[in-house]
Amino acid sequence: MSRPGQLHLNAFLMGVGHHEAAWRLPESDPRADVDVEHYKNLARIAERGKLDSLFLADGPVLWDQVGRRPSGSLEPTVLLTALAGATERIGLIATASTTYNEPYNLARRFASLDLVSGGRAGWNIVTTAGLDAARNFNLDALPAHHERYQRAAEFVDVSLKLWDSWDDDVVLADKAGGVWGDQGKIYPPAHRGAHFRVAGALNVPRTPQGHPLLVQAGSSANGRNFAARYAEAVFTAHQTLADAQEFYDDLKRRAAEHGRDPDHVKILPGIVPLIGATEAAARELDAELNRLIRAEFALPGLAELLGVDVADLRLDAELPAHLPAEEQIEGAKSRRTLVVNLGRRERLTVREIIARLGGGRGHLTFAGTAEQVADAIVAWYDNGAADGFNIMPPVLPSSLERFVDEVVPILQERGRFRTEYAGRTLREHYGLPRPANRNTGAAQPDVALRP
Repeated sequence: MSRPGQLHLNAFLMGVGHHEAAWRLPESDPRADVDVEHYKNLARIAERGKLDSLFLADGPVLWDQVGRRPSGSLEPTVLLTALAGATERIGLIATASTTYNEPYNLARRFASLDLVSGGRAGWNIVTTAGLDAARNFNLDALPAHHERYQRAAEFVDVSLKLWDSWDDDVVLADKAGGVWGDQGKIYPPAHRGAHFRVAGALNVPRTPQGHPLLVQAGSSANGRNFAARYAEAVFTAHQTLADAQEFYDDLKRRAAEHGRDPDHVKILPGIVPLIGATEAAARELDAELNRLIRAEFALPGLAELLGVDVADLRLDAELPAHLPAEEQIEGAKSRRTLVVNLGRRERLTVREIIARLGGGRGHLTFAGTAEQVADAIVAWYDNGAADGFNIMPPVLPSSLERFVDEVVPILQERGRFRTEYAGRTLREHYGLPRPANRNTGAAQPDVALRP
């Protein structure tokens, strides 16, 4: 039975592709990970397909060994500012950590991106797992999982206060009277909390969207509670329809318990689409990419995720019988559980797990024709497992081009995806209202939004 409404689709861009061996293909440019023209091309392809947004992951750490894959990573709000000038409608979502930033600087950065882009900015809120990141910020140990989420909640609360510290109609521009703005419509946060003290108002006006779209990407118990309270879109990873349905139902229920409209929380699992003219051709591409993986490079990262020593993992054996429980993990709890369940359920060797993670790091990998990919996307949507998908092209730009040129038209023909953008802001793409200013209760979209 079909479900009413339309899908939301984001392009999750990562270097020359999500598959860690994509850079080894003859078509790939191994240096494109820091080439702004490469990203402009990808942005234009995604906008041609009328996708909701571009999404960039990020972390304050050098990912992996540089021998494994291209490891350069441009700061995402800087890169998206450049992409704002190369596009007109597509949303621009950047990842930024609440553990290794301060609210004033980050709120200003995202407000600036929202203004520069005419209302297309989104913030993917992360708490950042991993000891390597902690050691880059004067810490000898990773802050505990629950402590990171406590800090994140206060961080977002302060950011919201800062984004609302200007009324929409502060600016008077009264040349004759010599008054530029109304000081009575400035609302300094005067915040004093457990983690932050922020006195003054932001030095950026209230933005076209009121505030950037809030996105979250954690699926642990703490992550779910946080998303239910704050997130307007949730990026998540699931290997099975049943797991995705459980997460979908649970998060919508939690959002309602927080007094929110569950329809205003869009749940978007990741999917790595390997598209071929035939199913066999798609599976051959998958096999070719997996053959190019250097498994020894992946072992340290897998060991860290699982909370074990590298010596405990043998490439041609299954996972060790005894692994730390999820509650003992201070890093990426939900991703660790997903990987363990995958390995146990399918009795995979460590080498096979590495191959399965090579394309999407735990996100669903699907190989098939454009029609089969479209069928899979619609099936998850119709069966209450997703409001759309975070598209993770395994090879860039070719996999994104195939998705836009072959899968999107099928979804459009079925009435499941837009043929034109209906609005200009990212909130409009998602069908979300512009939030009212908490200090006045007035959204005043006609004042703030650009024509």
